[in-house]
Amino acid sequence: MSEDKGNPPKDEKKGGEKPSTSRATEFDVEAIRNFLAEKLSLLSSGGGADDEADARRAPKVLEKVDFDGLMQHWKEKGFRNIVTMVGAGISTSAGIPDFRSPDTGLYSNLQKYNLPHPTAIFELDYFMDNPQPFFTLAKELYPGTFKPTPCHYFVKLLHDKGWLRRHYTQNIDTLERIAGIPGEKMVEAHGTFFTNHCLGCRKAFTMEWMKEEIFSDRVPTCSSCNGIVKPDIVFFGENLPMEFYELPQKDFRDCDLLIIMGTSLEVQPFASLPDKVNDTCVRLLVNRELVGNRDTIWSLFTRSSAGKMEFGMPESRRDVAWLGDCDDGVQAIADQLGFGDELRDLVKREHARIDAESTEEPKKPAQPSKEPKKETSEPPKESKEAEKGKTD
Repeated sequence: MSEDKGNPPKDEKKGGEKPSTSRATEFDVEAIRNFLAEKLSLLSSGGGADDEADARRAPKVLEKVDFDGLMQHWKEKGFRNIVTMVGAGISTSAGIPDFRSPDTGLYSNLQKYNLPHPTAIFELDYFMDNPQPFFTLAKELYPGTFKPTPCHYFVKLLHDKGWLRRHYTQNIDTLERIAGIPGEKMVEAHGTFFTNHCLGCRKAFTMEWMKEEIFSDRVPTCSSCNGIVKPDIVFFGENLPMEFYELPQKDFRDCDLLIIMGTSLEVQPFASLPDKVNDTCVRLLVNRELVGNRDTIWSLFTRSSAGKMEFGMPESRRDVAWLGDCDDGVQAIADQLGFGDELRDLVKREHARIDAESTEEPKKPAQPSKEPKKETSEPPKESKEAEKGKTD
């Protein structure tokens, strides 16, 4: 193997430098500041209860706060700054397990790896001592084995129609990229298999090189320093990508429709993003169950009580839930808006393309056609602001 084998082209995504402490703790600092300001009446004469009462008296954003009412609003007035937030639930129909479902979730099926506890497989300290379990699991889950779902292609169509502001994903399966969603439109909050770096010297390696190593049952090691090469997914003990700290403030301020799909909204700080939208932003949940209506310690630290989600609640003024399989939900939306057949045809056509490419080049992972690559800097290294870099 030559020393340059697996090196990415110059325009491939690079990892970012470690974000500053202020950026990495932006969510916590802002939340605590606003909580104390509210409770100590530093910013207003009213208390939390008064703020909540004001929010209840605010006019409804939707004339009819249900799915049909939202669809009617979309058809009549439109949305031009849509933000999507997704978790593992949008990939389960592709055959990728989620993490927390009883019996079928990934954490319930790791006994064969003899781990001290299920999450150890994604902990940096454990990985450094024993990387083999992770790479054995990675072989089972590796991108290129699975095809994007209708949810992925729905987001692609939102982009094609000029409606998508940003796509925030907890998933590391790269199915968004295979579906053709441009890299600059995405924030891969928990990292990705798309890029890989040596943990020693930070040398970059391509996805194709990593796949060859994993499917040869080798622990990938660096050709320069013999360090372990790890996919750029976020483990416990690592920071989230810089984009996660830099982009939400403006994205969610300007967002007019937030679509949340296939997530439990349990993993922080990702789960706090819906609280950052402006007061007139409509929020649509497409999920198997209601989530986000939390009355927890964390909810005390949102920007204001008005940010609390009210999916399925009679007092809701802008929060709408569609409960069921995510694929059925996005198809229902597309049908209502008149591009249902376009979505069905896109899924069928792209799946046929991926099958044909897999037959012609079985060792090469499926790639989106003409997908622009996102430029960033070096990925952040260890931080005490740790969060598991996986989907929820």
